[in-house]
Amino acid sequence: MADDEPTMRLLVRKMLDKDYIVLEATNGEEAVDIAKGQKPDIILMDIMMPKMDGYTACSGIKADPATRMIPVVMLTAVGHELNKKLAMEMGAEGYITKPFSSQEILGTVGSFLRNAKFSKD
Repeated sequence: MADDEPTMRLLVRKMLDKDYIVLEATNGEEAVDIAKGQKPDIILMDIMMPKMDGYTACSGIKADPATRMIPVVMLTAVGHELNKKLAMEMGAEGYITKPFSSQEILGTVGSFLRNAKFSKD
């Protein structure tokens, strides 16, 4: 989970940590570093972050052969169609607009992880 807001990271962690190990980044640079070092199964990332925004971080993750297969889902308060289109152009596979429900987060993460498992089999 990459978001510069501590409360948002805490909220998402509480939604997911019963079933998943949740790694946290406070900006796009940290998200790219964690992707390279830890190879998470999925990345939930805010768009508006310091140091490196989510678009740039997503693009960097998708440009690296070692991390390009990691699904990136943008998790953001910016719900405009243009922002969704740009996120997809940068390589994001999903887009969730804040506020969101725990069912939406769990469903999205579960769906991507199930699809990844079946693609490896």
